[in-house]
Amino acid sequence: MSLKEKLFKQLEGNEKRMIEIRRHLHENPELSFKEEKTAQFIEEFYKDKDVKLTANVGNGYGIIVEIEGGAGDGPTLGLRADFDALPIQEEADVEFKSKNEGVMHACGHDGHTAYMLILGEALIDLKDEWKGKIKLIHQHAEEIPPGGAKSIVESGILDDLDEVYGIHLFPTLDLGDITVCPGEAMTGRSNFDLKIQGSGGHGAMPHTTNDALVAGGYFVTTAQTIVSRRMDPNDSVVVSITAFDAPGGYNVIQDSVTLRGTVRYLSMDNKEKVYEEMAQLVKGLEVTYGVECTLDYVYDYPVLYNTVEKIGEIETLLTESAGTYFEKVYRDKPQAASEDFAYYLEKTPGAFFFVGAKPDGVETAYPNHHPKFEVNEKSLLISAKAMAEVVLNKLG
Repeated sequence: MSLKEKLFKQLEGNEKRMIEIRRHLHENPELSFKEEKTAQFIEEFYKDKDVKLTANVGNGYGIIVEIEGGAGDGPTLGLRADFDALPIQEEADVEFKSKNEGVMHACGHDGHTAYMLILGEALIDLKDEWKGKIKLIHQHAEEIPPGGAKSIVESGILDDLDEVYGIHLFPTLDLGDITVCPGEAMTGRSNFDLKIQGSGGHGAMPHTTNDALVAGGYFVTTAQTIVSRRMDPNDSVVVSITAFDAPGGYNVIQDSVTLRGTVRYLSMDNKEKVYEEMAQLVKGLEVTYGVECTLDYVYDYPVLYNTVEKIGEIETLLTESAGTYFEKVYRDKPQAASEDFAYYLEKTPGAFFFVGAKPDGVETAYPNHHPKFEVNEKSLLISAKAMAEVVLNKLG
């Protein structure tokens, strides 16, 4: 029996445990930077196993598990799975619904962790048959900036990595589909808060005020021209105003409003450019409306850039296995969402790819971050086998 056959057999034999782990984590979600019990669960899983475990890595509960292959020298691979949840009240109709009010695994990180734990266990059991080293990166706080990945990279614990890989589950992709995207695969992200301070007054006497609401409304509309008139039409850029806070009564013009939004871009060349255009727009508000503006603009996750060569290797490797444990692998367009896995790829060659997890009998699935989000649990074994193939291609 080949090493791949042994590894796949062990994964198949533990699929039920994989699903049980996922359901336990789903019932007990924890928000970014607060994943204490989840981290304890992961640490306990590796207890008494022949690994080196380092806890509390980075700016939170990050865990690095090092497995030494016994078949000789080889490269060092990093495999990452995140484990934080989102501030969402779950509405999915499942038996293992979240027990934590207002907190939900609505992005599949419970599934990422479950498949990685069982894959890690199998790789430990078979470590005498593969070469090199594997570092399992159980990462905290992917969802909330500054995220966990950047601090884990900065800790230096991954400085010896030769390559790094990750998988994300997407229920909007058909079960059995695996998609890859070379180069720019997920957008970079910046977030901003804008406070507009005017002078309020009586709703019947607007001429005695400097109306921050009107200035804010103008900003909402005009901010869209940053994309439509200041960016290259060939570039992918998004500016979204996601909150407009201006509470008040019928007859009161508020003296200040606060807006919040996000910016996405597929080229890092636009990172600074969008900010510069927004800053100019804000200066114009001050002059036009006689208000004072405070723009808090935070550069966040970078563009996720998949190493073209590594994506090509994965595409070729998985194409040979298509029709066995999954249906097809194909190249897809970049994702508009952002991912702090980008920090690993800034430092180390590698790839981040996507596994379809559409629930059975569903034509249009709820997307990631939706309160009715669900994943098809058959995707866990597919993910484990796909990542196992990547590992064995390098270390087997």
